[in-house]
Amino acid sequence: MVRSFFMIAFLALCTLAVQAGKRTTWVDTPFGKLPSSVYYEVGKHHVQGVAVDVKNKCVYFSFTTSLIKTDYEGNVLGSVVGLSCHLGCIDLDTETGKLYGSMEYKDDVIGQGISGTAAKKRANSFYIGIFDTKKITRPNIDAATGGVLKAAYLKEVVEMYECSVQNAGRTYEHRYGCSGIDGVSLGPQFGKTSGKKVLNVALGIYNEVDRTDNDYQVLLQYDPVKLEAMAQPLTTFHQAGPRKAKKYFFVYTGNTNWGVQNMEYDTYKGYWFLGVYNGKKPAFPNYSMFAVDGKVAARKEVLKGFDPSQRGLVLTLAADGLKDARTGIRGWNAKADTGIESLGHGYFYISNNGKTKEKVQYCDLRLYKWTDNPEKPFEELK
Repeated sequence: MVRSFFMIAFLALCTLAVQAGKRTTWVDTPFGKLPSSVYYEVGKHHVQGVAVDVKNKCVYFSFTTSLIKTDYEGNVLGSVVGLSCHLGCIDLDTETGKLYGSMEYKDDVIGQGISGTAAKKRANSFYIGIFDTKKITRPNIDAATGGVLKAAYLKEVVEMYECSVQNAGRTYEHRYGCSGIDGVSLGPQFGKTSGKKVLNVALGIYNEVDRTDNDYQVLLQYDPVKLEAMAQPLTTFHQAGPRKAKKYFFVYTGNTNWGVQNMEYDTYKGYWFLGVYNGKKPAFPNYSMFAVDGKVAARKEVLKGFDPSQRGLVLTLAADGLKDARTGIRGWNAKADTGIESLGHGYFYISNNGKTKEKVQYCDLRLYKWTDNPEKPFEELK
């Protein structure tokens, strides 16, 4: 116990030394002076998502099994630890102080990479985690017992993950290629630029090049107020949550590796940005970032690649960025896969992740301005 205490203290001091060694540069913005970058490093799991609270001048990092809260200079203000799941994309409701994140307890290669053989023995469970950021006031708060986290169980995602489907005469595992959930974002209903907030949750999707029913990003929509009312602490793998999403939406991008990694609603353009790992199907442009035009309502269409045929609510990609001549698909070769935060007025923070020489994962969160240049949509501000 004593040895563990001193090890934790030593790591904390090392982290502070790293932060102190990086000098903060400040940039004038419509939100006041903001740091050109916020750096944090920890552990063996890479950063999965970020959220920036300009009002309270703090930053949240999802590092797969922990949630870290820092100030603008990367100094730790609090953390939530002890997760044995994949905590993915996160999004902060600045009005309520509630932070939403996708949480996956599953038995595939990702689950086993986090929990080892235990991932094969427990039930597959997918949740929307809801963190009360006002209570994250100290380091190392236990995720299960610390009183800062509740979670809502998504039964239909479990069913999609575990089921088999028929397409074009063949049997495939996982409906829509569902590997779980990842991208999450709050914003207005599709077709609107204001009004009641909804929470859109993107399926993770396996990279399978031999099937045709996995070429859409699939977004499940929930009422965040109702989710919170159903949510419970994760002291056990409970099943308290909605039976079904309010609606399913489909975005035709071509298959991507693990689906939407990060999703972010941007009030400046009215876009829902989708950050992905590039797909591998040669028939598609395989961009790394797409955007749904949030000002356009979904329309009911026959979905491409489904046999027997299926209809769904299809969203419109923004008429922006690069355009693939063969498919008409639009997007960008821009990084938004491990964290993107829209501040408004065309300002963004985007995660640049990597490993140190000691193989410690880091996030170098940098400030950017939207350029409208299809080749280089973000300009770094220094």
